[in-house]
Amino acid sequence: MLGSTHGTLTTTSRPARVVACGERPGPAVHGLATDIADVDVSGRPLHSDVPDLDRLFRPETVAVIGASDAEGRPNTGITRQLLAWCERVGARLHPVHPTRRTVFGLPCHPSVADLPERVDLAVLLVGDPLPVMAELGGSKAAFAVAFASGFAETGPEGAAAQDRLAAAARAAGVRLLGPNTNLNAFERFRDDLEGPAIALITQSGHQGRPVFALQELGIRLSHWAPTGNEADLECADFLSYFATRPEVGAIAAYVEGLKDGRSFLLAADRAARHKVPVVAVKVGRTEAGARTAASHTGKLTGADEVVDAAMRQFGVIRVDGLDELQDTAALLARARPPRADGVAVYSISGGTGAHFADLAAAAGLPLPTLSAAKQHELHQWIPEDLSVENPVDSGGHPVGDERGRRIIDALLADPAVGVLVCPVTGPFPPMSDRLVRDLVAAAEETDKLVCVVWGSPVGTEDAYRTTLLGSSRVATFRTFSNCVTAVSAYLRHHRFTAGYRSPFDEAPRVLSPSARKAQELMRPGEQLSEHAAKQLLRAYGIRVPREQLVTSAAAAVRAAGLVGYPVVMKASGPRLAHKTELGLVKVGLTSASQVRDAYRELTDIARYEGLPLDGVLVCQLVGRGVEMVVGVSPDPLFGPTVTVGLGGALVEVLRDIAVGVPPFGEEHARTMLTELRGRALLDGVRGAPPADVDALVETVLRVQRMSLELAGDLAELDINPLVVLPRGQGAVALDALAYCR
Repeated sequence: MLGSTHGTLTTTSRPARVVACGERPGPAVHGLATDIADVDVSGRPLHSDVPDLDRLFRPETVAVIGASDAEGRPNTGITRQLLAWCERVGARLHPVHPTRRTVFGLPCHPSVADLPERVDLAVLLVGDPLPVMAELGGSKAAFAVAFASGFAETGPEGAAAQDRLAAAARAAGVRLLGPNTNLNAFERFRDDLEGPAIALITQSGHQGRPVFALQELGIRLSHWAPTGNEADLECADFLSYFATRPEVGAIAAYVEGLKDGRSFLLAADRAARHKVPVVAVKVGRTEAGARTAASHTGKLTGADEVVDAAMRQFGVIRVDGLDELQDTAALLARARPPRADGVAVYSISGGTGAHFADLAAAAGLPLPTLSAAKQHELHQWIPEDLSVENPVDSGGHPVGDERGRRIIDALLADPAVGVLVCPVTGPFPPMSDRLVRDLVAAAEETDKLVCVVWGSPVGTEDAYRTTLLGSSRVATFRTFSNCVTAVSAYLRHHRFTAGYRSPFDEAPRVLSPSARKAQELMRPGEQLSEHAAKQLLRAYGIRVPREQLVTSAAAAVRAAGLVGYPVVMKASGPRLAHKTELGLVKVGLTSASQVRDAYRELTDIARYEGLPLDGVLVCQLVGRGVEMVVGVSPDPLFGPTVTVGLGGALVEVLRDIAVGVPPFGEEHARTMLTELRGRALLDGVRGAPPADVDALVETVLRVQRMSLELAGDLAELDINPLVVLPRGQGAVALDALAYCR
């Protein structure tokens, strides 16, 4: 028995949909109409403009500040590359150098002020780009690229210099790429490739090389944005821009640190609205990776659990390696939406099929058992002693004649199959050659996804280099793992975007009456006592124990009689974070004498420990339920975040929590619960009844509303435990801590 309720232990029937407190009825579930304001209740933006970057990637005029044609000079090679790039994109290049009359045969201008026309893009090949910024403002340049290093990546002094550079760019009205960037945006992109393209964003140019090399495998790339230190233009700007480009089929990103979490989420939201997949490597999973990333780009890496949750919440597919980045982005850019979620595995070896099926099942890929009718059909061409349930084992010989193509066609014709995967562990000509030719031919005639894993370590075989890579319809992989990762991402992306509803459309725009009540309870810079924190919860309609705060033993006895025995007694004060460890909680008191003794003991301990109290809480016990924790914590990138997980005394040990980045709706709150390892406890285990999940979800949404409305006042909130009672009986916050800003 734990704690008590505020009122009775039962709840009235709740409506079918969970509603956050203070919301206005209407089509938006957890907020107000989208035309009320462009900011949410915390003052944060709900949309961002798409930057017009056309003149950056396809300028008409380019000025190269510090241009050179002197052999042996670093600027000479860069100028030569820029000249070739301008010829490819049809831009006019104007060299700028104070002592040169010509550069590579072009008239050279002594300063920016002497340029004969307005420039779209200024490329700064100077050690200190700051003095050039004011000149660019006078020439009304649209964009500038700064290659110089020695800024935020070097420490506080460099960060201050970068701030001055960003301020100068703003004053000049110039959008700045860099500093500490490179020439990746001016690479030679193949123009002989067709189909949807990959747009690439990297904060480290070298890390984008594997994706850029996909062109050699016939996969088109359209843009490369090397963002460097992001003094101005950042990853989110390019993400928003690429999401609106008709030629972009997927966006691949290598991210070391996010400049602004909100901007990134708004950009990811735009990509989700446009159904453009975003695949990202985000370093910083470990402390060592985070330190390295910070030293490289000078940005805050952020708590990785929050970054991971935010990316999942907005549909960004996070992968770990550059090989996964290239394979997953390539598949998502080119593949059509799935006709079904089922994955069929077909191989010429039972061991190969079983191995791949194990990996696929472990990753959560659906491997439907083929129907009896389909198995009977397949056994026309496959010996009866071989399994055709899924995975399908042909035994090898049927692929050498017309039976091989019939097996493939039969699998693709199954309405439960949306993806056909054929792992080829190693080349076995002529059998494997005939197999891949049949797969390529079948892929040209179907609207379903056909994947081949070519496992040969050589990769020079004609079946691979010519037949597989020559097909724009077959997705070819070199490892089982990358194929599983990419197919999982493919199915997940299309499920996510098919029912996508932007959380920003549902975010609350105006303060609720609850917020005004709660703000009166806040104490700037202080930790609230349990009693005050529970008043805060009450203001938002979160159920708390029926209890009274008393300041004498006699009052405690009277309160116990009103609350009803048995009772719980707890010391309440602004500096009490872990009362149980200090002996400041007494459970199961059944008589007036026990209550009087408990009051004296609690106050004596507090006095001995030097802990000020605002009183002692007398509470009624609550029936047992599932102990959860719900809280609000600040994140330096994303602002307030909401956590839910298994609670109680072992919360720090178990660390079974899910994170949500506001705003989010009821559907995502329920998704957060599915991410918990201990989710089954809410369904009832070992004879326990199912818990009131609806009440838990409602509490999460009310806490989220609190995090948004009190963002400027509430630093942290911890409800632990929140006891979730059996279904239909609600959830009760037995204890709470609140820290004010």
